[in-house]
Amino acid sequence: MAQNKFSDDKLEEIKSQVEKESDSYDYFTRDYPFEVISSKYGEKSDGDTSLYVPSYQRKFVWNLKKQSRFIESVLLGVPLTPFLVSEDQDKKLEIIDGSQRIRTLINFYKNGFKLSGLEKLDTLNGAKYKDLPATIKRYFKNRDFKIIIVDEARNLIKQDIFNRINTSGEQLTDSEIRKGSYSGSFYDLVLELKDDDDFKAICPLSDKRQKRGEYEELILRFFTYSDKYIEAGSDVAGFLNQYLKDMNGSDFEEKKYKDRFSRMVDFVAENFNNGFRKGVRNQSIPRVRFEAIAVGVYLALEKNSNLTNPPMGWIDSEGFKIQTTSDTSNGTHRLKDRIEFVRDGLLGTLDVDRLING
Repeated sequence: MAQNKFSDDKLEEIKSQVEKESDSYDYFTRDYPFEVISSKYGEKSDGDTSLYVPSYQRKFVWNLKKQSRFIESVLLGVPLTPFLVSEDQDKKLEIIDGSQRIRTLINFYKNGFKLSGLEKLDTLNGAKYKDLPATIKRYFKNRDFKIIIVDEARNLIKQDIFNRINTSGEQLTDSEIRKGSYSGSFYDLVLELKDDDDFKAICPLSDKRQKRGEYEELILRFFTYSDKYIEAGSDVAGFLNQYLKDMNGSDFEEKKYKDRFSRMVDFVAENFNNGFRKGVRNQSIPRVRFEAIAVGVYLALEKNSNLTNPPMGWIDSEGFKIQTTSDTSNGTHRLKDRIEFVRDGLLGTLDVDRLING
């Protein structure tokens, strides 16, 4: 037998740490038939609801193919991943993991869509719940689903669980994970500003990108980099997460940050013909372009709060194109360079070399 590299004292330390930290993750399980789950499910504000999707969870994004395949799995009796919930202070069950699956079940039960693309149960293609044979309907309503209930999950523990179960594969974007893992007063501000109509007008996004939290991502990048772009490194997600965590725990001045955002939005609307887009026909807004313009505008206004009618020829220069090309965007120095390029362009201090070479 190979000799353990750890001493007995070290092994005891490891054992004690595992036992201590795992105590925070107490849980118990329940099996409920779908009919019971359906009767419990609803909006948190509804007095009759005892199972709900919290506000930090992403919007319902599963397409028809995913919904149909999941219902097919249910009808086939395929073993399914348990739902994970935590009991809140009102003794209601908050869904931590499984909101897309639960909403799919409810949607199908309420005849919200027709099954399509099924391969094993292809005779059900085109069917809604109401079209199923009576025996299959009863099976669906009586099928048990396992629910893991995290006992008295404190907020930090709940956020930690949410983070751990949603950081693999393509389940959630970084922005969606933050809603569950880094919720707090500053992120509430970000969520409020994402609905600003003036901002949406100069920064149009597809419905899909909006649902996946892209507005929240861009606004967080604006605040993070306008405060700390000099300190940013190559781990973008980690840097944003740390900033958000720090701001949530700080006594920040909400009005100050709202004013910063509004000044930037107003300036872009007034001076950039296409807002954050490259041209009127462009339907996408690369993050590198957004952060260069948004933070560059903020820095220019910090230098000259009365800045009006700034020079704008630089925006069509080869230098700006180089600075905002995606394949050169991830170097540590690139963020600083492109932000300061916009700042200096607006202040009229770019030399010919930078206009040509970035």
